[in-house]
Amino acid sequence: MQAILDKPMTDQPSNVREDIAAYEAQQGELEAAFFGKWVLFYDRQFIGTFDSFDEAARIAVARFGKGPYLIRRVGSTSVTLPASVMYGPLHAINLMRV
Repeated sequence: MQAILDKPMTDQPSNVREDIAAYEAQQGELEAAFFGKWVLFYDRQFIGTFDSFDEAARIAVARFGKGPYLIRRVGSTSVTLPASVMYGPLHAINLMRV
């Protein structure tokens, strides 16, 4: 498995569903080689492995702008958050007074 960290940025937006499918197609190989590492997929391509989510995110933003792209920890299960958690109103945070 070879990372393509030097691939130039494309003008075509990535499709996250296709990136997830690409990850799942390579999941066994990724788990054997990179268990516990963070991987980055963009445009159905395996971009590389990283020691932290922050490192993967920095590279993703620098190379592909605001995305979308897939950053996933190899060997971890998927977590689905409810929309109320993902998109909670910012103005409602810490407004309670005692």
